[in-house]
Amino acid sequence: MYHIKTLNKISPVGLQKLDPERYAVSDSEAHEDGILIRSAKLLDYQFPQSLLAIARAGVGVNNIPIDRCSEAGIAVFSTPGANANAVKELVLCAMLIGSRNVDGAIRWVRDQAAAGVDVTTVVEKGKSAFVGPELYKKTLGVIGLGAIGALVANIALSLGMDVYGYDPFLSVDAALRLDRHIHVVKDINELYKRADYITIHIHYTKETEKMINAKAIAAMKRGVRFINLARGEIVDDEAMLAALDTGWVSAYITDFPNNRLVQAPHVVAMPHLGASTPESEQNCAVMAVNQLADYLENGNIRNSVNLPNVSLERSGVMRLCIIHRNVPAMLANITALLSKDGVNVENLSNKSKGDYAYTLVDLGSRVEPAVVEDVQHLANVIRVRVIE
Repeated sequence: MYHIKTLNKISPVGLQKLDPERYAVSDSEAHEDGILIRSAKLLDYQFPQSLLAIARAGVGVNNIPIDRCSEAGIAVFSTPGANANAVKELVLCAMLIGSRNVDGAIRWVRDQAAAGVDVTTVVEKGKSAFVGPELYKKTLGVIGLGAIGALVANIALSLGMDVYGYDPFLSVDAALRLDRHIHVVKDINELYKRADYITIHIHYTKETEKMINAKAIAAMKRGVRFINLARGEIVDDEAMLAALDTGWVSAYITDFPNNRLVQAPHVVAMPHLGASTPESEQNCAVMAVNQLADYLENGNIRNSVNLPNVSLERSGVMRLCIIHRNVPAMLANITALLSKDGVNVENLSNKSKGDYAYTLVDLGSRVEPAVVEDVQHLANVIRVRVIE
């Protein structure tokens, strides 16, 4: 029986994928094998020895202590792409809001009514304050061409926009998802100088913190409209507010409000609505549950943020799942040790990611616990798990 602790409300559409004969699932599980979360903060969470994996029903994992998990041999999963359509639709909404000042126009109408004015007598004159450009034949710049960015870029083409994309880490799969009419540039400044609208879809890391700063904004076209549904920390608020004051940026639409932003003119701040659709929550939950279950039951890894993707069809009678440091000769040391004990390796897969690596070994016969202990005691091995 696997024990799964839920630290947020997880869509029942996802939870029902866990067989109750094999999984005990609740928010009060002790000695949990897995954790399912959305936005719950685990930075100070005391992980039990039993914990094997954490699955985040969403993309951002800044609420999880990744380094501490890696050192403890805990796999951390996210669900890239599961909420992509929801975010794509909100980007379209944000572009329209930023163009036509829909938010300000609605507030103006309400203010007139609240002041006792007959709204029908003032709208024709008042609407002139809210004139804004159409999206058609404008240029959109998309920073980050992953699951969300690719969808945004493609749909913008169907709106008649010219689209420029930038992603220094563009994968083959992501490139294949892009329409051939999208201009993928290698220099982000090429995007900056052309785009009337810019939307950003990258992860928040130490390298991307305040990536949109005064220098970046100065390289953009005057009057650009900037959309940030990725992470608030990617944009330097002070630089953005200064650019809004001078009119260099016409509008800033963000999904990450703070008290300074919400009081500034030309800012539309939403309460982190990017993935707030029932479809997105269901997709994320199903994906998180499936990845967690596959890891617990088979040792397979898909979409881990701290360990490499490794998936292997089951063969043999016993599987060893080995998390270790990414150093030379580890694979040779593992197989040599098994060979010394007379164990036949039926199948094997090994991949690395940064400082860590993961090896799956299918064995032709069951081995004694002492053999598993020998593997665990190899230098640079972090965790060994047996699946039968």
